[in-house]
Amino acid sequence: MAFFVPGSEEDIDWGTDIKFLDKEFQKLTKESILGQRHTDKLVEVTLKNNSKKWILIHIEVQAQNQLDFSERMFVYNYRIYDRFKIPVTSVAILADDSPTWRPGPFRYGMWGATMGLDYLTTKLLDYKEKWAYLEREDNPFAIVVMAHLKALETRKDHSLRKQWKTELTRLLYEKRYSKAAIINLYPFIDWVLTLPEALEEIFVEELKAYEKEKNMPYVTNAERIGRKKGKQEGRLEGRLEEKKENLLSFVRRSHEQGVSVSTIAKIVQLDISIVNNILKNENVDIPLHLLNSSGSS
Repeated sequence: MAFFVPGSEEDIDWGTDIKFLDKEFQKLTKESILGQRHTDKLVEVTLKNNSKKWILIHIEVQAQNQLDFSERMFVYNYRIYDRFKIPVTSVAILADDSPTWRPGPFRYGMWGATMGLDYLTTKLLDYKEKWAYLEREDNPFAIVVMAHLKALETRKDHSLRKQWKTELTRLLYEKRYSKAAIINLYPFIDWVLTLPEALEEIFVEELKAYEKEKNMPYVTNAERIGRKKGKQEGRLEGRLEEKKENLLSFVRRSHEQGVSVSTIAKIVQLDISIVNNILKNENVDIPLHLLNSSGSS
């Protein structure tokens, strides 16, 4: 909250229990026939101001340009309010790679009767122009944003990706985070900056030497990571490839059965342009969160 909604952290009573209402949120946001899983969160916090005892914070992480996104934010907001009858603050973190996609408020109505939602947005791409700020910032979400930006930038350059994975991992130590913070942050860097096996082995050996030099073997020992990577990497690549083929097959089969491109795009949560590229048999990058969802299995 301090990083993405500056000032909000001062209003929250951090000494009171914070509740993550994941199950309740899932019941309110049941989606398409594919049943995609979401990484979005609904969190209950208590405010210091006695006039507003608690508030629900709805955080939506959106990685794809979606035409009806603002409407979906509105729908989720009113469903949450209808269920709990307490104030709801909706925050959208836009993790897509389109500089021009910037969804705004949602409005409808006529004759002076209107309904709508203004929600908070953060465009992660905007932080490319604030790299020096991210490097200076001690908030751990600065590292999260840096890793995300470099994952987008290095999608086709594995060598450069290894360099940034090394630099960002070392930055965890240079910022003097606690051991627990480093261990919690590293898996995200490892996940978004995935490397081919050969480069990953080199990275692990270099990291092992760096940790030995710093006398801080927090993240890993190379044998543990090596065993884990060796056992999982092959299986994971196979599963993701299978899921990608299933998704591509679903798109093509649906189109053959007369389903419109716009409807298919909404079902599989992909931009219409990507769906059209699939139908043209062009190579496309499918977001990992879709391949990892239950619907594309």
